Amino acid sequence: QVQLVESGGGLVQAGGSLRLSCVASGNIFSINTVGWYRQAPGKQREAVAIIPSRGSTIYADSVKGRFTISRDNAKRTVYLQMNSLKPEDTAVYYCYANLNGRGSWGQGTQVTVSS
Repeated sequence: QVQLVESGGGLVQAGGSLRLSCVASGNIFSINTVGWYRQAPGKQREAVAIIPSRGSTIYADSVKGRFTISRDNAKRTVYLQMNSLKPEDTAVYYCYANLNGRGSWGQGTQVTVSS
């Protein structure tokens, strides 16, 4: 069984930074599209940043210039560097990855930005 485990969330003041990590484990022979999503209270889950299996990285307009997604295939890890954080970035952040041809989600990590 494969799984994704996120870490790195927490409480930070506006203007601060956090780096989220997502590690894939299990019997994995392929990792294709990876990404980060978030869900704020009372809102739908939205895409934050995606590295597609082909093509360019995609960012939500609200995070462009502040967030950077990256991946380390050798470590089976996806990162989300978040700078200049704003209170509106407060949400549960979820890692997504296409593992062995199937979509998988992590359990989520809470990010809270205080004003």
